[in-house]
Amino acid sequence: MTLQFCPQCSTPLVIAPVHGRDRESCPACDYVAFHKPAPVVLAIIEHAERLVLIRRKLAPLAGYWAPPGGYVELGESLEDAVVREAREETALEVAVDGLLGVYSQAGVRAMILAYRAHSTGGEPAPGDDAGELCLVAPGQLPMQRPPTGGEPLDHWFFAVIRDVTTPWQWGRRPSTRTMTGR
Repeated sequence: MTLQFCPQCSTPLVIAPVHGRDRESCPACDYVAFHKPAPVVLAIIEHAERLVLIRRKLAPLAGYWAPPGGYVELGESLEDAVVREAREETALEVAVDGLLGVYSQAGVRAMILAYRAHSTGGEPAPGDDAGELCLVAPGQLPMQRPPTGGEPLDHWFFAVIRDVTTPWQWGRRPSTRTMTGR
């Protein structure tokens, strides 16, 4: 997304080198548009020794199975966002166990922070933007083909989902070690 006008003084923005990169900037008031990735959390939830997955209703990857997650809102911590997203998309109350990985990619306007969590209450049910919910035993992950075509976000998000669910794919629950993302 590029801006056309300065949000401070309404002057048309120009592309100019600022801090070694071409950026939208205002020749009148020196405003510079710094585009920053939005933080997104993924909740890798264990419930009754099963991995909780939702079938996404919305892009990116509508129709794919994925851990619940979403954008971090102003006024909440990353961990609070994990708890909120889990509740909204799975009806489960969760406790956050720790950071699993951080994922970013140039050109994608999001940064994903994946957290391990376990359920502490509630009955699993799809909600919010979850079309379905499934509980997956170790070694029983649903097979999903990589997206064809689509946006770079779809391909990157698919790779993140594959990475954070890999321990479950091979028939074991994740260890407590922290993974590093790409």
